Amino acid sequence: MDFGVVLGIPLGLVMIIIAIIISGFSLGTYVDIISVFITIGGSFCALMVATPMDQLRKIITIFNIALMKQRSRIDEIIPRLVTFSEKSRREGLLSLEDDIETLDDQFFRSGIQLVVDGTDPDVIKNILYNEMNQMMSRHAAGIKMFDQWGKLAPAWGMIGTLFGLVGMLQSLGDQASIGVGMAAALITTFYGAIMANLVFVPIKNKLEERDNVEILSLEIIIEGILSIQTGDNPRIVEQKLLAFLEPNIRDKIRQTE
Repeated sequence: MDFGVVLGIPLGLVMIIIAIIISGFSLGTYVDIISVFITIGGSFCALMVATPMDQLRKIITIFNIALMKQRSRIDEIIPRLVTFSEKSRREGLLSLEDDIETLDDQFFRSGIQLVVDGTDPDVIKNILYNEMNQMMSRHAAGIKMFDQWGKLAPAWGMIGTLFGLVGMLQSLGDQASIGVGMAAALITTFYGAIMANLVFVPIKNKLEERDNVEILSLEIIIEGILSIQTGDNPRIVEQKLLAFLEPNIRDKIRQTE
């Protein structure tokens, strides 16, 4: 689990509750089922209109991607590519065929298989980059969905506020009810802002971070595979791959070798 997500959202709600209590207001004042229906239900219905149903069905899966902790494979990928480079220089590219089954990453396996099959470097590059671009498109669809929801929630909060104001204006004759009606009208805006800024936008940002890490891993694999295919010196291969990383991460990988 990614504790940033697991703890961040509940703690954010707790902070709001504490602020309400310290201010001396009643928690019941901020609880309104109608506002929940308008803000969350209405924004989700709008998301249904904006998003293909096949993509919308994946929303729980996409949320789980943000929820689960992502383990970087870079510290394993680079040493593996350098080892493959050394072996191919020493025994030839065909010697890597025995190592293909040991790879868990399908993208990595496909790239090494193309090398072993003697595929032209340009063809390998095109195939792998096309596969990476397709992955980026899938990720972008999920990111866009939460980005849209983050924009729709505050808008539906405003719709709820207008809904409440209309009801309040109809009872202007009762002066005592105006303050209560105004507070109730503003709760939907309050809910929309919370949902957008505590849940939907942060999840979108988390998904973007996941996407960037995955793209970096694939770019390193592609660069390493192309270097192996062209027979680069293993030290050169290592330098090429480490250049993708920050200096402190480079040092950690060197220390593990």
